[in-house]
Amino acid sequence: MAVCARLCGVGPSRGCRRRQQRRGPAETAAADSEPDTDPEEERIEAGSAALSGAGGDRSAGPSSPPRCSLLELPPELLVEIFASLPGTDLPSLAQVCTKFRRILHTDTIWRRRCREVLHRYRHILGLWQPDIGPYGGLLNVVVDGLFIIGWMYLPPHDPHVDDPMRFKPLFRIHLMERKSATVECMYGHRGPHNGHVQIVKKDEFSTKCNQTDHHRMSGGRQEEFRTWLREEWGRTLEDIFHEHMQELILMKFIYTSQYDNCLTYRRIYLPPSRPDDLIRPGLFKGTYGSHGLEIVMLSFHGKHARGTKITGDPNIPAGQQTVEIDLRHRIQLPDAESLHDFNELSRVVLEVREQVRKEQEQEQEGGPEDAEGLGQQSPQPREEPPAEPAQAPGDGGAAAVAEPPAQSGQPFVLPVGVSSRNEDYPRTCRMCFYGTGLIAGHGFTSPERTPGVFVLFDEDRFGFIWLELKSFSLYSRVQAAFRNADAPSPQAFEEMLKNIQSLTS
Repeated sequence: MAVCARLCGVGPSRGCRRRQQRRGPAETAAADSEPDTDPEEERIEAGSAALSGAGGDRSAGPSSPPRCSLLELPPELLVEIFASLPGTDLPSLAQVCTKFRRILHTDTIWRRRCREVLHRYRHILGLWQPDIGPYGGLLNVVVDGLFIIGWMYLPPHDPHVDDPMRFKPLFRIHLMERKSATVECMYGHRGPHNGHVQIVKKDEFSTKCNQTDHHRMSGGRQEEFRTWLREEWGRTLEDIFHEHMQELILMKFIYTSQYDNCLTYRRIYLPPSRPDDLIRPGLFKGTYGSHGLEIVMLSFHGKHARGTKITGDPNIPAGQQTVEIDLRHRIQLPDAESLHDFNELSRVVLEVREQVRKEQEQEQEGGPEDAEGLGQQSPQPREEPPAEPAQAPGDGGAAAVAEPPAQSGQPFVLPVGVSSRNEDYPRTCRMCFYGTGLIAGHGFTSPERTPGVFVLFDEDRFGFIWLELKSFSLYSRVQAAFRNADAPSPQAFEEMLKNIQSLTS
């Protein structure tokens, strides 16, 4: 219960039962030999007795009822009394005497206090996606000492996908008083100020700032924009020469600044992991052209893998499946010299797309029974790569022939004409698969899935070549550890994906 003790400031250094159980025999004997009272305790008892005696001498009438010292109460009753006191009073109470100090280390007090203080906010611990239109976000709510803090996680500055995530506090909750807590908004640059947290339901809550003047700057909106730009992009507007990119940045600032007063959050889970997954699923940072870096969740679903946007943009909003990978169709890339030719890569990918189309038609005509025999080639688990190349079902050519074992690697270079925000991509890859990427017009208009290539570099990095856009996205794993973020079941995770996608469909 050391963590519980720290919530109210008593500290875990003495008397904790869990720590006593780990003591050696000598330490236990020394602890047990500590006197039951100390000089201060004796003075309290002596004063109580003297006061009682003096009262009897002053009056010749009936004797006053005997007085009972607080120290004479049984420990069980003291536990009940102490458990009902405000948490801020307990540190002072622990300094009165040895007996009080020992009782305040009783597990019962701290178990009850944890239930009372954390009960109201226990459902908001974990990962959440804020409802900020198409932009979304990633919020991690944790217990940190005497606070519950909501940290907003931000991708590194474009295009450095391998850099660590950035984070800033949005709100914090003081866990000081019994059955009550103080909520503070941390947005802006003028320090903590009054806020409010409302729990709508188990998987949804909202925050509200009661002093939005703390978000404003003396220089007005221009100063706020310049400050936001340095924090969000790590540069000034003059450093961004692409006019379309400038428009996108200004649009995002105007849109997101409208949400500095009130935000709603919906729970998200980390994807469950299985031994036969191609790599460990999780969160990744990815490059998206002029939109900058965005956060994507990679998850595996049988013969397919999906990349779901946790943060998004006006074209493809947060919650949508940005890429989908068909794990039944490995792609053997041309040799390094031929790979420079975009037309050669396009030919290989379009051959696989035609094969996938035919298989889908056969599935629709023959039903589930006939479809079971199609596309059964699946990737091997990452611990046990295939011993030799395998050929995808129904493939008569080299378009979808599996490459050699993952350990050997394969030279990789982007074809001429394919743009990439980050030129520092790996020059070897493990394997490639056919996939589709979601593209759309501004405002998520006319969305369509277009063919592409999923390129697996290693356990923590992958890429996707958007054939129609002639663009390459590089993804790097988010290395931060998140607690209280596991899905209670695979079904709960699938339901969560459907919910966040439906919000922007």
